[in-house]
Amino acid sequence: MKSPRRTTLCFMIVVIYFSQATLNLNLESIVHPSILHEHEPAGKESLRQKRAVASSSPTAEEYTVDVEISFENASVLESIKASLHSLSFPSQGNSTDQATTILSIEVTTVCRPTGNEIWCSCETGYKWPQEHCLQNLTCQEHDSVPAGHQCSCLKGLPPKGPFCQLQGDVTLRMSVRLNVGFQEDLKNTSSALYRSYKTDLETAFWKGYSILPGFKLVTVTGFRPGSVVVTYEVQTTTPSPDLMHKANEQVMQNLNQTYKMDYSSFQVVTSNETKFTVIPEIIFEGDTVNLVCENEVLSSNVSWHHVERHSDIQNSSRFLVYTTVLNNMTSVSRLTIYNITQGDAGEYICKLTLDIFEYEYRKKIDVTPIRIVATEEMKVTCDNSPVSLNCCSEINVNWSAIEWKQEGKISVPGNPETDLESGCSRYTFRADGTQCPSGSAGTTVIYACEFVSIHGARGSKNIEVTFTSVANLTITPDPISVSEGQNFSIKCISDVGNYDEVYWNTSAGIKIHQKFYTARRSAAGAESVLTVKTATREWNGTYHCIFRYKKSYSVATKDVMVHPLPLEPDIMVDPLEATVPCKGSRHFRCCIQEDKDYKVTFQVDSLSFPAEKEVNGKQVCYKHSFLASSVSWCPMKLDIFCHFTNAANNSVRSSAMKINLVPGEKIMCRDPTIGVGEPGKVIQKLCQFSDVPRSPAGPTGGTVTYKCVGSHWEVKKNDCISAPIHSLLQLAKALIKSPCQDTKLPTYLKNLSVSTGKVKHEVSSFPGSLGAIIKILDLLSTIPTQVNSEMMTNILSTVNTILSKPMLSTWKVSQQQPTNQSSQLLDSVERFSRALWSEDSTFLSINQTNVQMRSMIIKPGHPKPYKQSFVFSDSDLWGNVAIEKCELGSLPWGSSVVTVAFPTLKTILTQDSQGKNVANSLVMTTTVSHNITMPFQISMTFKNINPSGGEPQCVFWNFSLANHTGGWDSSGCEVRRVDRDSVSCICDHLTSFSILMSPDSPYPGSLLEILLDIISYIGLCFSILSLAACLVVEAVVWKSVTKNRTSYMRHICIVNIAASLLVADIWFIVAAAIHDHFYPLNNTACVAATFFIHFFYLSVFFWMLTLGLMLFYRLVFILHDTSKSIQKTIAFSLGYGCPLVISVITVGATQPQEVYTRKNACWLNWEDTKALLAFVIPALIIVVVNMTITVVVISKILRPSIGDKPSKQEKSSLFQISKSIGVLTPLLGLTWGFGLATVFQGSNAVFHIIFTLLNAFQGLFILLFGCLWDQKVQETLLKKFSLSRWSSQHSKSTSLGSSTPVFSMSSPISRRFNNLFGKTGTYNVSTPETSSSSLENTSSAYSLLN
Repeated sequence: MKSPRRTTLCFMIVVIYFSQATLNLNLESIVHPSILHEHEPAGKESLRQKRAVASSSPTAEEYTVDVEISFENASVLESIKASLHSLSFPSQGNSTDQATTILSIEVTTVCRPTGNEIWCSCETGYKWPQEHCLQNLTCQEHDSVPAGHQCSCLKGLPPKGPFCQLQGDVTLRMSVRLNVGFQEDLKNTSSALYRSYKTDLETAFWKGYSILPGFKLVTVTGFRPGSVVVTYEVQTTTPSPDLMHKANEQVMQNLNQTYKMDYSSFQVVTSNETKFTVIPEIIFEGDTVNLVCENEVLSSNVSWHHVERHSDIQNSSRFLVYTTVLNNMTSVSRLTIYNITQGDAGEYICKLTLDIFEYEYRKKIDVTPIRIVATEEMKVTCDNSPVSLNCCSEINVNWSAIEWKQEGKISVPGNPETDLESGCSRYTFRADGTQCPSGSAGTTVIYACEFVSIHGARGSKNIEVTFTSVANLTITPDPISVSEGQNFSIKCISDVGNYDEVYWNTSAGIKIHQKFYTARRSAAGAESVLTVKTATREWNGTYHCIFRYKKSYSVATKDVMVHPLPLEPDIMVDPLEATVPCKGSRHFRCCIQEDKDYKVTFQVDSLSFPAEKEVNGKQVCYKHSFLASSVSWCPMKLDIFCHFTNAANNSVRSSAMKINLVPGEKIMCRDPTIGVGEPGKVIQKLCQFSDVPRSPAGPTGGTVTYKCVGSHWEVKKNDCISAPIHSLLQLAKALIKSPCQDTKLPTYLKNLSVSTGKVKHEVSSFPGSLGAIIKILDLLSTIPTQVNSEMMTNILSTVNTILSKPMLSTWKVSQQQPTNQSSQLLDSVERFSRALWSEDSTFLSINQTNVQMRSMIIKPGHPKPYKQSFVFSDSDLWGNVAIEKCELGSLPWGSSVVTVAFPTLKTILTQDSQGKNVANSLVMTTTVSHNITMPFQISMTFKNINPSGGEPQCVFWNFSLANHTGGWDSSGCEVRRVDRDSVSCICDHLTSFSILMSPDSPYPGSLLEILLDIISYIGLCFSILSLAACLVVEAVVWKSVTKNRTSYMRHICIVNIAASLLVADIWFIVAAAIHDHFYPLNNTACVAATFFIHFFYLSVFFWMLTLGLMLFYRLVFILHDTSKSIQKTIAFSLGYGCPLVISVITVGATQPQEVYTRKNACWLNWEDTKALLAFVIPALIIVVVNMTITVVVISKILRPSIGDKPSKQEKSSLFQISKSIGVLTPLLGLTWGFGLATVFQGSNAVFHIIFTLLNAFQGLFILLFGCLWDQKVQETLLKKFSLSRWSSQHSKSTSLGSSTPVFSMSSPISRRFNNLFGKTGTYNVSTPETSSSSLENTSSAYSLLN
């Protein structure tokens, strides 16, 4: 500034300046010449690049030029402004430079002298930058000051610029209330009322707000109730409150008064350049956070609001709000949140209020926990090795500190190394034996890595470090020296109980299979025991016991010496059995497949003879010539053994060679190879010592059976095994004893597959090869190891060969064996299936001609349903298997579901236990690698190859049937649907499934089964009610009907018969419920129900027997008198003692083998053990005895012998008893006679129906014939419930008279009632005389039946 009295005009020129052009500003072209002539410009020009704009080449650039003009005569100010406003733009800078174009010229700042000072103010639409307002003194202005702004005027022009800056437009969100009623049409923007209101209001708003500086637009945005609240927006620059009030007054004047606008309801919500900061930028839980809201609007009326909590923030222990005005220019409000939590996260509003203006500013903050990355657990061996614990923060900020703390029973300090910039820290320590002695082995110390932020947040991560001492191992001290076939064990003891793994190695580093050793922890440490039950030469060597903890290994070593000695099965003897003439001789030999230095002797009875050695290639035989004359007498039978003794003086004895010494004249068959024998003699001989053709590949295995027919030996049975298969069988037997059996198994399975394929054509010559292959698979399937896809392929290749159609004839021969080889094969395949594991894929499929396999691995996530299909075009068979995903969801991850289908196995597996039902479809076996404890439902569909045949049954192969040789069982399976082409089955367990054709027996869901169920449950309900009624009646009439000893014992029997049958029927219902529904204790509950049904039904029969014997006793032994107590003792012993003994013996003899109950019902087994006979035989015997007694007694009553004159009451009682037995016994006997008929296969449906009817209504029969048919019971009931009893008292004297029945004879109901009990129109009432004890046998008693 040159002079303090000068007026300065600053204006801005916006120009377009092309590259490589110069700016030549000629002020003469834009101002009056006289002015510039008198007052030359003083000051400076400032050139600032603003932005680049798109233009034609060369590139055009836009510049803003600030120009300062000073002059002494302030009167020319307005003329200069007018001149500038009169210019038109754009215009060229001058005629010589066409590269510059002026876009606009605007006056921004005017400085005037005021007193001794220069006041610089901004023109309309411009304002001073914030930094100038803070650094310079302000002056006071009035009307032109915008709302809340006190910085439009500065004292003095800033020496370095910039001048006043263009003020941006703002949108004022305003509202005003009309005191008129709200109408719904104001919500409809297309209604006439809405358009009318909008037009009138916008017209008034335009006229009123046009006085605002920078006014551009006003728009009504809507109406809402309350009377009518008008919301609208005004686009302008920020006005002053006074100017806004003037504009609102103009609006009121220009609006029709009918709108009743409320002047006091004007509200303005706006925003300006507000600095809203959050410190820190990254907020952790526990930090102290500051939210600062800075505004140029001068007001201390500031409030804070949390949006998510819908609440205003007030000062408290965790929140502090502080508002102040800085330098009379800026409002600053600070919200401080102490120990912030994640609940404090969300959007915050800083709201400043000034007059009718509201300035609202929002900021959203996030609060995150301090996340630390570190290993949560570590195991450290106290061997003085350096160990480092590392932790890092997930978010890298400027941390204040990273601290380490530890807590535990022992102290192992270390040194931290922290890098705050990277947000990581390392804690290194060394642990030796003094810090963690053996007593603290396995002690855990918690190390905490804690991060501290600059703003106070703390977050820690715990690392559990378990310290373990180096284990000291102690191994069995004694030297181990054994011979082959013997057992040995090695114990390895550690003084430290904490370890990650225990295993045993050979000296070659090969791991011993874990089935040979055990490991357990104890308070004092741990131990592992290696146990070998049958030592072979492969166990000879050095063994290492290894305890591993992390990367620390403790090793103990033991040498094992195994001396060669042939195993008893490897000693081949010839002959197995032989016939020797009394004066003859016979050569015996024992052979092995190796030449070792053994001492061999033959033992004949108590004598021992040295053996003669003979070597033939790899085979070494030891011979002895037996002389029959060396035995004291003949004929007799002897056993000869050979003993092998090795260098360790351990011996093994061969199997016995049996000698039968006979007179020479009995011998008819003679053969130099087979030997001699008498007619009909059957002997076995090892194939390699027989006349069977030998194989060049090596000695054959197995045996051949000969029979002496006439004078020649004939082959009765050939079980010879070809040399390759015999060799593989020997290797398989050695493999399961091998310490490294799991590592050798894959190679062996491959060799088995190849060898089986090569010798399949020789099976007819060596039928025993088939059984040998099955035996091999059975042995190998017991090796506990995982089976991969390659191993499974080799297994199924072997199975495919032995199940091929040319082999079926050989299978028929093998079915004559006592062991079910087809069941054994199926069991082996299932064991291999359960061990299948495929890491490469979820699904696995293997297809062979005679076997197919599908498998699925359960992966994490939602399991897919298991659906597999099998098609065998050669056999014209197909089948499907499905398991729903809800069933698979209960299986753990990694479980495998495997299904194997066999088209030819249906003709190989034996028939069912009755020998009539055979499988006629595909056989599919489904297994799961994980043990299943809950019901597991599987659906299957089979091709129906016999649609016109009998009813199909869904069955599974039960390995425990037929003395564990296996058989078809329908338990848990039912036919779901039968179509012409298919049969659908559903089962609740997994194994081998098929369908049976059983023409006679009903399958689940059939009409016959439903009919039998209905009859059973209705009949049982009647029986239970009838038996309960019988017991009630007996209780009511007991004193009246038990006056003499015979009647007393009879009613004792009737009551116990009814009680036993009642309990038996109840248990029958319980058994039905157990069978029809699945319970976790199904088997145990079924056994209990069967036992009690058996016991109580037997009790019914034995009480019937007691009743019959009592009748027989009273009539046959008339003069013999037995006391009532003795009779009761005998009766209860017979009625309950005998059934209890039979029931206990039955369950004790059959349940240990799990053949006490049937597989498909809770009742005594028939198929396997015939346990049902323990009920049927006693019942039928009792029926026969009672019927015989009834015939004898009735005939004796009708024709009594001389001297036999029982009293009248005794005769009546005895006759009633005989009638009761005659009625009850046939009913009970016939019931179980029909029941026995239903046990046998092929029983007609009529037997099932009759049995069910008679058995279900037994209780009703007992009530009618055993209780209510008794005349004395009838009379007692009538007397107790007669109406005359309540109308008059009767004398107790003995009299005869006529009495009216309880019901009038004219009533139909009474006639039926009296006829039911055998009544006519009248009955006699008599009271028995009081009897003395001496006359007890002849005291009066009422008749039971007419």
